[in-house]
Parts: sequence; C-alpha cells; structure tokens
Amino acid sequence: MGYDDFRYLTFEHQEHGVLLITINRPDKLNAANRVLHREFAEVWLTIKDDPSVRVAVITGAGRAFSVGGDLKEGTETIGQIDQVIATGEEALRIVYNMIHLDKPIISAINGPAAGAGLAVALTADISIIAEDARVTDAHMNIGVASGDHAAMVWPLYCGLPKAKLYLLTADIINGREAERIGLVSMCKPKDEVLSSALELAARLGQKPQRALQWTKRCLNHWLRQAAPVLDLSVAYEGLNFMEPDAQEGLNAFLENRKPLFPSTR
Repeated sequence: MGYDDFRYLTFEHQEHGVLLITINRPDKLNAANRVLHREFAEVWLTIKDDPSVRVAVITGAGRAFSVGGDLKEGTETIGQIDQVIATGEEALRIVYNMIHLDKPIISAINGPAAGAGLAVALTADISIIAEDARVTDAHMNIGVASGDHAAMVWPLYCGLPKAKLYLLTADIINGREAERIGLVSMCKPKDEVLSSALELAARLGQKPQRALQWTKRCLNHWLRQAAPVLDLSVAYEGLNFMEPDAQEGLNAFLENRKPLFPSTR
C-alpha cells in the first residue's frame, strides 16, 4: 500500500528520516474497525519499503491512542468462524510485521489504549506514555482469552507475576503504573509525550542506521522465541468467539452493564 491508500492513518515526514503516523479516527477514540485493523498490519510493510524512513513514531489523534477493536463490528463475528480466523491472522500480522521491521518504532501513547491499539503501542520498540493515560488488556471482560500481543509481550516486559495479575483481572493501569512495572519505556506529562517521542526519533535517525537496525533485530529475537505463545493465544481467543461467554461479554459492553457470563452461572 502507498501512503495515500490508508484511510485512517495519516503521515508526516520530518527531518532525519522520521515518519510521524497518526491514527485518525478521533470521533471513535481511534477504535480499530476492519479497515483500520488491516492498516495496523500493512503500514509496517509500507515503511519497510520506503528508504526515506529511518524511524517511525505512531500516536493517536484527539484524546485517545486507540481503544482497540470496534466492538459493534465484533458482535457480527460471533460464531462466524471464517471472519474470526481472518481477524486472528491479521492480529498476528500486526505484531509480526512490527517485530520484523528493522527500523525502530516509537509509540507516543497520548491517551487510552486497549486491544489492537494497545498491541501497536506496546509492540513498538520504545513506548512513551502520558501519566494519566489509561491502558488495559480487556479481553477477559468480554469473555475471550488474551490474544493480540499480551501473553507474549507482557511477561517479557514486566514479569509473569504482574502479567498474570493484569491479564487475568483486565484491570486498568495508568501511565505511572505502566512505567513502574516496566510495561512501557517512559512516562511523561501528557503535553510532553509526542514531543519527547519525536525528539528521541530524531536522535535515532542520526545514529548509524545499519548498527541501529541490526541491534533491534537481535533484541527482537527475545520476542521471536516467544512466538508460539502469541499464535496459541490468538487461536484460543478465536475459539472463545464461538462461545456464549463472548456473546454475553460483547452485549454487556455495548449495553454498558456488568456481564453475567454463562460459564459462571
């Protein structure tokens, strides 16, 4: 895809090979509908083929980074195995395309992030979060296993005890707590998040590029070794979308009520 082919991502080329990517669906808190979900996967291939880009920075328009999947669309996939499999394969491509891109990616997490949006935010090589930004892996609250990225990434970042605590409870974490447990690289006041990310990107853009890229490639072997965990978690998440708990979880979210999961009755 060329940059003009993206509907919900905008691009700004800056000095030192920095590309600023903005998730641009602010009226929906940058929720990932089917088009944006696909763009989350494809954009890294476009950047890979662009020799003018040395470092990518991704942030969200408006007050959110990205609150994850569009759950109104999610209700349409319940019991639809072909659609669930396709979405799962795309979720894998989001993470793997980011990992396999040797050029550094910096996320400027300016506001709420969850689901696929959080996968992008945390799979980035360096993550800078606003102090009051709220993030959660909320899969448990809608009745499905924690897929996307978290079962692979969180234990490597913050250790199994914290990963289990937050993935099993789906509790919300603010930026300060995310930095404290090692889930993100850096926490800043909200008005400094993007400028800090761009400043850091410019510094990286002036480093020796082959050394920079190969260092990232080597470090990401830690993630590649954990790839079976990601594949399994996405598969289990897809299976859960065939079950009544997922139907209840999605309906409860859309109706703004507490779910009563059939498996707990």
